[in-house]
Amino acid sequence: MPTPYDIPDVLDRREGPHGEVVLRRHGDRLEIIANGCFLMDTSDGRSERRLVDAALDALAGRDRPDVLIGGLGVGFSLAHAAADPRWGRITVVEREHAIVEWHRDGPLAELSARALGDPRTEIVETDLVAHVNETSDTYDALCLDIDNGPDWTVTDGNGHLYGEAGLASCARVLRPGGVLAVWSAQPSPEFEETLRNAGFQQVRTEEIPVARGVPDVVHLAISPG
Repeated sequence: MPTPYDIPDVLDRREGPHGEVVLRRHGDRLEIIANGCFLMDTSDGRSERRLVDAALDALAGRDRPDVLIGGLGVGFSLAHAAADPRWGRITVVEREHAIVEWHRDGPLAELSARALGDPRTEIVETDLVAHVNETSDTYDALCLDIDNGPDWTVTDGNGHLYGEAGLASCARVLRPGGVLAVWSAQPSPEFEETLRNAGFQQVRTEEIPVARGVPDVVHLAISPG
């Protein structure tokens, strides 16, 4: 395991339309850094996998539901969804071309190659906020993990997603009774209240313990209508 004195090795650094994105190796784990902000690494993945499972559980046995995963990250959520035959179509929206390349033929391919080869999987390279505003597709579940949480966004534009207007866009692409699941590095009672004000039902927060600090959480809500 890395010690506090280990210096990460930068494997790739890119400048994209949303700023700098870096892939680095720190001991035995890979890390993604965006604009100097740590996003995620390959050390655990329990909460990212739970994001997907919690959404499926909340769908209460719906047959072959379609899921949109917002954010490819290190691939934990995609790989976990693709390993479960109960999911139907699996759409991943990722705005950073570099991250997609790291998964297709770079260091992250070992985590996601099988999932990317699954015929149910589609990668859409676009901004998630734009996608939920513009797409004509609908889904049974939205599993969103593009920030460190509603109160800690990677870029300012992402903040729109967690307000009532952004949540209305999420509800628009969810089928009746569909599930919105949002990953966060910390609980957000304010976001829970915003979900209720936006008309979502059965709002709750599930905690996932981590090695140190406050638990990761998954915010869950059922679409109105």
